[in-house]
Amino acid sequence: MPFVTPPAKVLVTGATGYIAVWVCKTLLDKGYSVVGTVRSDSKGEKLKELFKNYDDKFSYAIVEDISKDGAFDKAVVGVDAVQHMASPVTFGADDPQDLIVPAVKGTTGILESIKAYAPTVKRVVLTSSVTSILHEKTPPVFDESDWNVDAPKAVEKLGRNAPGPAKYGASKVLAERAAWEFMDKNKDSINFDMVAINPSFVWGPLVGPVKSEKEINETLGFFRAHTTIKDPALTREQLSAPGSCADVRDVALVHTLALTNPEAAGERFIVNSSSFTYQDILDIIHEHGDHPDVPKGFPGAGKDVIKREYLNAKAEKTFGIKFRSLQEICIDTLTALRENGL
Repeated sequence: MPFVTPPAKVLVTGATGYIAVWVCKTLLDKGYSVVGTVRSDSKGEKLKELFKNYDDKFSYAIVEDISKDGAFDKAVVGVDAVQHMASPVTFGADDPQDLIVPAVKGTTGILESIKAYAPTVKRVVLTSSVTSILHEKTPPVFDESDWNVDAPKAVEKLGRNAPGPAKYGASKVLAERAAWEFMDKNKDSINFDMVAINPSFVWGPLVGPVKSEKEINETLGFFRAHTTIKDPALTREQLSAPGSCADVRDVALVHTLALTNPEAAGERFIVNSSSFTYQDILDIIHEHGDHPDVPKGFPGAGKDVIKREYLNAKAEKTFGIKFRSLQEICIDTLTALRENGL
């Protein structure tokens, strides 16, 4: 399958999202033209202002509801590749179907639209997540062959009472599975292939300024919540919670490189830099500068915590890059938040 090189036109869905804005910027920096889907003109104009230095390389298309039939029919016309990133991102949903329906229908819907109206599209890059990979496993070491079978079962059994991460995980794994099923079912009648990118928690700098905490995404909100002094302070147990993270710049770069790498076709790629506890993050911050506005927690308490490991060798080898360190991610994320008064 031919790969997509600049100055090709790329559609980025959900273009106002934290990762998606970085993908738009990275594509523009590489010389692509970008069409971003947004829910309103006001959001689109905000992005045009953000990317005004790229002349007319950025434009936008209105897609108010990604779960509606034919939502992307017009937006896909005339583009050469699609970065499908639009999907709800929250651990706070009450009804799991509020996440699952738009995630699955938005994904299958855009693939149907491409098949019907966009013969020029050569490659689709799907933003999935390590939550599509995570499941109960000992030891907790994961690669691209793993699939989250636990979250859909939890949602089916518990419904609204399922844990927030299970609801979100179900939405991501069901959407990704639906995408691969579409590709297999339609392999003889479509002109495009697909790549799935599975990042862990995504942190890092911001592309443009933000005015309040409400303007940052949920994962940056978690970072801020754990690196801000509170009364009462976070407990040892809370700070020992394990996680995994990637830098938004690395995630955006992999999305971009996935357009030009023929080896990526039909593959999944974990994008992950490091496992951590929030105590590890506090320790790193205090080891690299004077930060009186950051809590110290319980120094060293994260060292013996068993952490999940998402193996990133496949992505680093295929795309020829080395992901940023946890230290760089933490310092740059904190700096970006503080520069915006957060």
